[in-house]
Amino acid sequence: MLQVNNLTKRFGGIIAVNDVSVKIGRGEVVGLIGPNGSGKTTLINLISGFYKPDGGRIVFEGVDVTKKDPNERVKLGIARTFQIPRLISNMTALQNVTYAVIGSRRFREKKMTLAEAAMEALYYLDIVGLLRKRDVLCRDLALYELRLLELARALAANPKLIMVDEVMAGLNPVEADNVAKLVQRLREEFKLTIVWVEHVLRIIMRSVERVLVMNEGKLIADGTPHEVSKDIMVIKAYMGEEVIV
Repeated sequence: MLQVNNLTKRFGGIIAVNDVSVKIGRGEVVGLIGPNGSGKTTLINLISGFYKPDGGRIVFEGVDVTKKDPNERVKLGIARTFQIPRLISNMTALQNVTYAVIGSRRFREKKMTLAEAAMEALYYLDIVGLLRKRDVLCRDLALYELRLLELARALAANPKLIMVDEVMAGLNPVEADNVAKLVQRLREEFKLTIVWVEHVLRIIMRSVERVLVMNEGKLIADGTPHEVSKDIMVIKAYMGEEVIV
């Protein structure tokens, strides 16, 4: 589904992503881990179109999207969440998700009305457990609720691939477990492919089928959670000790 070929991104003299190549198959749930500053979010920004690469190619379902902007990639089926929720704070939860529906290919293909878009947005809010918060302004929502709303907005784009960027950051253990279960359920119900950036290893290592590990802009490991947890390079660069999975 997704092919990243020799992707490179520089910021001045810093190489944030250094000649990274990876393939993601349809229906996979892939974890992306590594220490702070390893290039994980930069890679997500490149795939989603928020950054343009200095080298390499990105191909999604046979289409070269390397030079396409984020909106064009969303229309092709690439969606994402953000470490820091990027929602419109003075709009309600329902309005935020409705705008995502309006920007989706589904809205155009079905020639939906604004009322129909709002009804679909209610459906996504219900799925993530925020239906009762539909009329609450985003600025009045708790962090946990904002994380859920980010997932609802990503779903509203009618994606094939969702990149989840540290969706559990700042959450307590119960909230984090709830979000992990929700991500798994969304994958099954919507037949999604998921790339999941996360620092909470106890959850990510039991929630994904495959793990990519980055360090200093390079991909240093690609394997099952069991394989990666025993990789000496990964242990030295990130984990500090072997993780039991």
